Amino acid sequence: MITSLTDEWNHLRGSKWIIFIFVAPLVAALFFGLMFSRNQLSETPVVVVDEDHSSYSRQLIEQINASPLMEVTNVFPNRLSPDILLANEQAVAVIAIPNGLQQRQDAGLSSSIGIWMDNTMPSSLSGIRPAIQEIVTTENTILAVTRLTQTGMNVESAKDIVSPLSLAQHLLYNPTSSYTGTMVIGFVNIVILMLTTGAAGAIAPRLRQEGKLLSVGSSPFQLWIRVLPYAILSTCSSLLSYGMLKQVGQLRFEVPPYVFIVPLLLYSMSLCLLAMFLGYSVQNVSKVGSRMSLILYPSFLVTGIQLTPLAFPTFFQITAWALPMNWLNRLIRGMAFRNGELGFYSVELGACILIIGIASLGIGFVLRRESRRPLLNLEVEAA
Repeated sequence: MITSLTDEWNHLRGSKWIIFIFVAPLVAALFFGLMFSRNQLSETPVVVVDEDHSSYSRQLIEQINASPLMEVTNVFPNRLSPDILLANEQAVAVIAIPNGLQQRQDAGLSSSIGIWMDNTMPSSLSGIRPAIQEIVTTENTILAVTRLTQTGMNVESAKDIVSPLSLAQHLLYNPTSSYTGTMVIGFVNIVILMLTTGAAGAIAPRLRQEGKLLSVGSSPFQLWIRVLPYAILSTCSSLLSYGMLKQVGQLRFEVPPYVFIVPLLLYSMSLCLLAMFLGYSVQNVSKVGSRMSLILYPSFLVTGIQLTPLAFPTFFQITAWALPMNWLNRLIRGMAFRNGELGFYSVELGACILIIGIASLGIGFVLRRESRRPLLNLEVEAA
């Protein structure tokens, strides 16, 4: 085993993979951390169609423009089709103020303000919905309280009638809705995954081409031990990248790094062994990358990088259990963001250990089968 480990380490020292496994994730962390440093859209462009032309409509337009989440880029006096106003992506929403708004307000009648939103990119609307809802709610409250006070009721009693129930919201663990803890760290993990699976998956095909696959016997431990340097270096690279995101992108990382080494190392080992098992039967090292897509694409899609796994059908949620990154993302959310203790996540840690065990059994099976082929050929020739 020591011979196999030494041989693999010498191969690593002579390759550029050690440089790539540290430089590429750090560059990705720096690039994506700066790219998403704003966290959310501010001053999203909207256009207003003002058919009322009253002082009250102008007051509403000023309130919309004063919102930090919206910017009124143009005001049109007559109705136009939203298809025309949204065609060139100069705005993402059209707000229509109807004719007779102030007259109906003075008469105590209700009115409706229309808003048409370009939902081709839903993320661009994240700030508009709560902002316009807040403006409408505030206006309704002010108008209702004003009318009640005109009947002789005091202001406090009027407020109690109009708003008898208030809501106190508390956004835990990610109060600023930062993308750093979701998409950015997901992109960095995908970069590390691509490099790690590409290297670990090529171990068996490379040894086969070099004539070393069975040179030290058919014990799977001789092959298993070779993934250890890749797992350790991948773990170190991940911790350095998370540190970069904490400095550049204000990543929330509450758990001490020395505690998170344990789940991160288990994840890296499970990822390397799974990649080795899937890449074992590849005959040419140059074709290992296409085989590793069996890990890469599902990890990117169904493990919670861009969308919560709860949004997927049950079948895809269960399918994600076979992917190490699914459990890594759950560990990051639980330990790094929620500051959960290591003992709380025995299921996630156990899942990584289970993947390690199943992949190790698979490697042992295919290695033993390949080692028996020469004996079977000799028996056939002797017969």
